[in-house]
Amino acid sequence: MPPRPRLIAFDLDDTLAPSKSPLDPRMSELLVRLLGVAEVCVISGGQFGQFQSQVIDQLPEAEERLLERLHLMPTCGTQYYTRRAGEWTQVYSEPLSADQRAAALAAVEARAKELGFWERETWGPILEDRGSQITFSALGQAAPVDAKAAWDPSGAKKNRLRDVVQADLPDLEVRSGGSTSVDITRKGIDKAFGMRRLAELTGLGLDEMLFYGDRLDVHGNDYPVLALGVDCIAVEDWPDTAARLEAYLAEVAAV
Repeated sequence: MPPRPRLIAFDLDDTLAPSKSPLDPRMSELLVRLLGVAEVCVISGGQFGQFQSQVIDQLPEAEERLLERLHLMPTCGTQYYTRRAGEWTQVYSEPLSADQRAAALAAVEARAKELGFWERETWGPILEDRGSQITFSALGQAAPVDAKAAWDPSGAKKNRLRDVVQADLPDLEVRSGGSTSVDITRKGIDKAFGMRRLAELTGLGLDEMLFYGDRLDVHGNDYPVLALGVDCIAVEDWPDTAARLEAYLAEVAAV
């Protein structure tokens, strides 16, 4: 039997929870149980406020000693938070400059309109400046899950927008994000960057980690973790993740 991973990392949207939605109580319970046997990391394109509402607020009964084993990496690892003295503390941030943010916002808006991807009816702003990341969300951040799934089921729209915006911004990193989003960060920063920094800061080896994600295909925003060499498990959605975690925890308990 291979050694158990010392740290288990997860994408958030569609891996631990439906897009922009709180963890289901079933998943909340599983994460608390998992924290009892391993370090846990959540890395996703969302900003810290989304981590707060989707994850942290759903773990109210978790003991402080368990929360101290939880690593949070918003905006694809451009930020890193840990629990210290009862507070969530930012360990680092990799912000874009004011000029980079302005150029990214202008480029993605212009290209989305040119391609016909700038929707008139949305649920919240299409563009979001997250400091270390610019995010385009075709239907707005608060769009219903069903509407997001229907907008670009093949991912072709996101990939096309990513390609043309990347050509406009050669000094930045442009990636296909969630179901309707494109993310822009500093060059070379993706989820692989986050996992490497996590390894450096925790002293854990990449070979001691396991990653769960729903976008491990070559165009997906989880793929850089797979390309980095971290052991990965591809999941379809959060119930699939939950079922796999239940099996894993049962296996651990039986040893």
